[in-house]
Amino acid sequence: MSALSLSQSFRRLQNGNDVRGAAIATEKEPLTLTPQLAAWIAKAFARFLAQTTGKPADMLKVGLGHDSRITADALMQACTIGLAGCQVFDCGLITTPAMFQSVILPDSDFDGSIMITASHLPFNRNGLKFFTKQGAISHEDLDRILDIAIELTAPFASGDALPLPDAADLLVHPFDLKGLYSAHMKQIICGSVQAADYDHPLTGLHIVVDSGNGASGFFATDILESLGADISGSQFLDPDGHFPNHIPNPENETAMLSIREAVLAAKADLGVIFDCDGDRGAVVFADGTEVNRNTLIALLSAIVAETCPDSWVVTDSVTSDELADFLENDLHLHHLRYRRGYKNVIDRGILLNEEGSPCELAIETSGHGAFRENHFSDDGAYIAVKIICRMARMKAEGGRIEDLIRTLKQPAEAREVRFSIQTEDFAAYGQQVLADFKAFSAAEPVFRIVEPNYEGVRISFDLDGVRGWVLVRMSLHDPVLPVNLESSSAGGCDKVWERLMPFWNRYDKLQA
Repeated sequence: MSALSLSQSFRRLQNGNDVRGAAIATEKEPLTLTPQLAAWIAKAFARFLAQTTGKPADMLKVGLGHDSRITADALMQACTIGLAGCQVFDCGLITTPAMFQSVILPDSDFDGSIMITASHLPFNRNGLKFFTKQGAISHEDLDRILDIAIELTAPFASGDALPLPDAADLLVHPFDLKGLYSAHMKQIICGSVQAADYDHPLTGLHIVVDSGNGASGFFATDILESLGADISGSQFLDPDGHFPNHIPNPENETAMLSIREAVLAAKADLGVIFDCDGDRGAVVFADGTEVNRNTLIALLSAIVAETCPDSWVVTDSVTSDELADFLENDLHLHHLRYRRGYKNVIDRGILLNEEGSPCELAIETSGHGAFRENHFSDDGAYIAVKIICRMARMKAEGGRIEDLIRTLKQPAEAREVRFSIQTEDFAAYGQQVLADFKAFSAAEPVFRIVEPNYEGVRISFDLDGVRGWVLVRMSLHDPVLPVNLESSSAGGCDKVWERLMPFWNRYDKLQA
């Protein structure tokens, strides 16, 4: 393996501020994330922590956990070897938000932590997420860590197979992070609900949980049930990295249909669904109404508005006009529609607070939702807790959680078209298409370019009373140009798409 190809092997694993790759080769995807690469990245993370904290390696406390993926054990062992010389704490099967909390909670107080996960991606994928006292590391931090990994492995870049790092001074401590995190969440619920039976505030609530065979099954058994909730009808709580029942993704139609059917069958008060590593979530109301994407943002914002009426809510770029109207005119909150990518959204919320503009909620339509009060950790369980606590209080008062968003309107139609960019220099080609689309839209009297806008080109349209919007943007990481459309009237998406066809027909390198 040459120096250049070794460098590329590390670099191609970078996905924003996370490491992701194929940990199992398939017919369509070669092996990219090997135990050797993971071990050296973990070793580089330890050196990064030593540099940023000023602590020697043997004083560093580093937590290590994983979700239910079938390659977790091999990567756990590799990362443990990479962290040799540090005090390593094996947190076992756990969620990503718990690994975030492990650097904050006083009973763990790790200097850093690594979560082995690839979220909702296919079973053959895996990856690494990193946390420090400042929260999830940035894209720039991961650049630095990968630079260190490349530097550490330079002696092996002459063609020899990359070995594992030296495992001398390997000291691993088992650590019950699941118990610590569960106790933390139960304390939050009890304190928020303030029930007459303080230790069983969820008595009388029937909540169905679907963890998608990921790492969040304990939320039902160790948290909700222990606080008095009836969790009968819950499904797919057992970890299984083959994901035999449905994709663990609250945006997936099959997954949402599954939890909806479970709620209706059980006649439950609420359904909760998580992705594989627990950092995203969604809910289903008793009547089967699916509460994800725009509807989830509306519900959480309504809860925020009750105690923080002047707050900003930061969302990603594909949220609907109906949601913006609800946030600004019904809840009287401030709405900032920002770039896609959960870290972009969260970082923008943090920046607003630093600038003196209160922001209590930063949330992406994918279900990554982060509250200021929870250290801006995107935590599916915390999202569920906020909803469950409000639901428990409303039920005690004779109210319904559904009432909080009764005035929220929905678009009549929504559509996404994803153009594949068929050229090697896809980034430059995509940027040229965006510039051309902006010029095209400016010349069309029925289109209005929306400003301010932080990603791609967003236009609103009015075609003979059919109103809606179109967003054209570049994918965060892939040679893809997604186009999102929404219309207030049935047939509106077809109508505006027909108006846009002369533009798309100009580009022979775009393939829908």
